[in-house]
Amino acid sequence: MGKVTFLNPEFLWLFVLLPFAIAWLFIKRNQLSATLKMSSITPFKGNRTFLAKAKPFLYVLRLLALSAIIIAMARPRSVDVTSKSKTTRGIDIVMAIDVSSSMLANDLKPNRLEALKKVAATFVQDRINDRIGLVVYAGESYTRTPVTSDKTIILQSLKSVEFDDSIIADGTGIGVGLATAINRIKDSKAKSRIIILLTDGVNNSGTIDPRTAASIAKEYGIKVYTIGIGTNGKAMFPVAKDANGKLVFKMMPVEIDEKLMQEIAKNTDAKYFRATSNKKLQAIYDEINKLETTEIDEKKFYNYDEKYKPFVLIAFVLLGVEMLLRNSVFRGIV
Repeated sequence: MGKVTFLNPEFLWLFVLLPFAIAWLFIKRNQLSATLKMSSITPFKGNRTFLAKAKPFLYVLRLLALSAIIIAMARPRSVDVTSKSKTTRGIDIVMAIDVSSSMLANDLKPNRLEALKKVAATFVQDRINDRIGLVVYAGESYTRTPVTSDKTIILQSLKSVEFDDSIIADGTGIGVGLATAINRIKDSKAKSRIIILLTDGVNNSGTIDPRTAASIAKEYGIKVYTIGIGTNGKAMFPVAKDANGKLVFKMMPVEIDEKLMQEIAKNTDAKYFRATSNKKLQAIYDEINKLETTEIDEKKFYNYDEKYKPFVLIAFVLLGVEMLLRNSVFRGIV
């Protein structure tokens, strides 16, 4: 009965009257049966038949029938809800990630790049109805994964992102990274298109000015959310490699061109965020997730299965049995 509801639950209050009905039957039990006056009943004492003792059972049948009628009046029914959803507004997203050597700084744990990959993976999994692409940049940039709805491909590609100066020149080319991201999304037919541009430094490489790239994004109606990653003050940065090829770290000041990042975001009707810790980085992606929501048209279909008919049938059967017994088996029983 867990899924059963009542259309008219107010009728269930009639059960409050049942104790009074029982009390009334008990008080009037002698007046409801035929009586025989005799000068003495001594010969009949201790000789009550089974039927005479069972006759009150007829009132139990009547009370049970009344209870069934009350339940039927309350209209019990089960509800089966079917939901059909259709995405009415899709969003295409490109994540442009800085993979320069400075992203190996360990002010975020275990380092900036690994912290970002973990948070970005959660973001991808949350965007169930959207398409996502991945662009990486340092001194140069390239598309790692075109915009796709296959989240498995995106997650695998994101997991394998790492700094490798043998593949991409070191440096921070914010302009070329943004331009590549724009190129991947500018022809999208999606209702909304956004870029999440993350960096931990100052634009010092590339042939495209970041402000020029931002102007192009604005012309295409693309929002660019910018994120500056890194603590305030100093952090341990990789500055060289030793004889064994391992990175050598040194405490260096954290430099992020926040003014540029704020300008890019503002000019494209988006927002700039600063991630100074793993927790803040997660909060930033959560906020972007809330700001850019996909509209879903959901329709619910309710199928009601009426349950009152069995109770009506039970009530009629009980009343029928009660009348039949009263006028046959128990007829004439005092």
